[in-house]
Amino acid sequence: MNLYAVRAIYHFEMSRMFRTLVQSILSPVLSTSLYFIVFGSAIGSRMADIDGVPYGAFLVPGLIMLSILTESISNASFAIYFPRFIGTIYEVLSAPVSPFEIVLGYVGAAATKSVLIGTIILATAALFVDLQVQHPATMLLFLVLTSVTFSLFGFIIGIWADSWEKLSIIPVLIITPLTFLGGSFYPLSVLAEPWQTLTLFNPVVYLISGFRWSFYGLADVQVATSLGMTLLFLLLCSTALYWIFKTGYRLKK
Repeated sequence: MNLYAVRAIYHFEMSRMFRTLVQSILSPVLSTSLYFIVFGSAIGSRMADIDGVPYGAFLVPGLIMLSILTESISNASFAIYFPRFIGTIYEVLSAPVSPFEIVLGYVGAAATKSVLIGTIILATAALFVDLQVQHPATMLLFLVLTSVTFSLFGFIIGIWADSWEKLSIIPVLIITPLTFLGGSFYPLSVLAEPWQTLTLFNPVVYLISGFRWSFYGLADVQVATSLGMTLLFLLLCSTALYWIFKTGYRLKK
């Protein structure tokens, strides 16, 4: 493995984050903090506990997951789309670097940013609500797996998109609504049928459910099912990227 090339791509992407700290770190943390203030403190204080968990604390896993999904897709998609847009991707493709090493560098950096943002938001949430993490190892596992999986998904979007508008259409019109409807602000038990059953077709439900279980032991679906769905999506994204690099789809034009 060409570790020098992987490090070069990784360090380049990470340095871009440090050059744009306001956009990369401060903006998502600030927007999530506003959710804590409005929903957690203002509205949450007027709502009943959910299975013994204060509403403000109940929101934390869902809001962290919302930020992770958004940032993972945004960082990874921009990272590969911009070199395609200005033409420098051909220099990377012509270099003695394998597709796996290219993906490892770009996706590794995007996932690292997401994990960092998720950690900062978690620390910020502790300033607003009383947090408890019953299963820290499981929390870290879901945090890393989700960041990597959706960074891979974002990488695919960055290759598929042929305009700046397409780069944002899936995160804005699909991922964000799925996250809001995936139990970020409520348990699925409050939904009447058939909506409760239909919601189970939303893949984000499994991510939020497993992540919330690691905090409070509360889950809308079995934790093993949540983990299995995450790994399945990871496999699908990896398979799609293998096909993209094998065929040169929108890379060798």
